[in-house]
Order: sequence, then structure tokens, then C-alpha cells
Amino acid sequence: MKVVIANISHIKYAEIICETIKESAKVRGTGIAERTPEYISKKISTGDAIIAIENDEFAGFCYIETWDNKSFVVNSGLIVHPNFRNQGLAKKIKKKILEYSQEKYPDAKIFGITTGLAVLKINYELGYQPVTFSELTTDEAFWNGCRTCKNFDVLTRTERKMCLCTGMLYDPKHKKIIKEHKYDSKVLSRLKKIKQALFLKKKK
Repeated sequence: MKVVIANISHIKYAEIICETIKESAKVRGTGIAERTPEYISKKISTGDAIIAIENDEFAGFCYIETWDNKSFVVNSGLIVHPNFRNQGLAKKIKKKILEYSQEKYPDAKIFGITTGLAVLKINYELGYQPVTFSELTTDEAFWNGCRTCKNFDVLTRTERKMCLCTGMLYDPKHKKIIKEHKYDSKVLSRLKKIKQALFLKKKK
């Protein structure tokens, strides 16, 4: 298994990357913003993505976005193909792209938003901390990317203060190196359930 910085030779995987993201959203029944093959191809061609390949077969992917004049970085679009799940590949990709992001943007704060407990667990183990949305980028372009998510109405209803997603932040001022942390699954699982219950109640 190769987990490498993507280059133009990997553009051929753009379609299957988008399809895998779309199918994952259906299976999970949670919000995932849609991506287009054109957008994924651009990220690959500019060297702003990490891809996992096994014998020329697509296995996993994640890409970098920058916001607020590169003061914030997002490692977005994390996906692992069903054929390669439950092998620890997602964490390998996240660790690789976190290291790569630190190398390219050493002073930037790195963050992400997700509904998935598996991603929350990986992020926490890599040094991310749960934060409120007010600690993340204020760039309108980033939040407009949530429009294709099924939970966008929740985000707008709360005036972008919170959503079913949890924000997680890796601040280089506090974390100089990637250090693994003990993960308390009960805490983040409870947080997710509370948020879901809160928004379902408001929606009724």
C-alpha cells in the first residue's frame, strides 16, 4: 500500500473518488458535502492531496484547502474505498496529510468538521481538540461549501454557531509535533448524541 502526495498521474481516479464519497454519504445517512471530479482533479494537479494506492487500485484520499490568507488549513474529503476499510488506512492518510500540511503551512491552524465518530477519534489521537465554530475560519467560501450537505439548514438555523458536525482544531502554537493522545470514545459519542437530540427537537 502506497500513501503518497498525489500528482497528475492520479487524476484518473477523480471520478471514483467522488463516487466513493457520494456512496459513503448514502450509507452513513449523514451530511457530507459533495465534490466534483473537476475539483478533485485540480487538488491533485496542484499537489494539494494525499492518495492511497494498492496495485493501481484506488484505496483512499484526502486533500488540502486554505482559508483566511492561508492562516487556516483544512484536511478535507477524507475517504477510504470500501475494499480497504477496517485496516487502519484512514488514520495513515490523516497522519500523512497532517504532516504534509504542517510542512507546507507551518504557521497555519489546521481544522476540520465532521459527523463521523471514526474521524473524530483519529483527529483526537493526532492532537486535534474539539472547538466551537467561532474558533474556525470566517471565510464565507468555506461555509458555502456546506450548501450541498443535507444538514445545511441546521447550520443556517443556528446562525453558523453549530451543526451536527463537530469542529476540531490542531493549533501549531500548542502542538509542535504530532503526538498521539488517549481517546475517550464515550465523551465524543455523548457529544454527538446530545447535538443530534438538540437539533431533532428544534426541527419538530
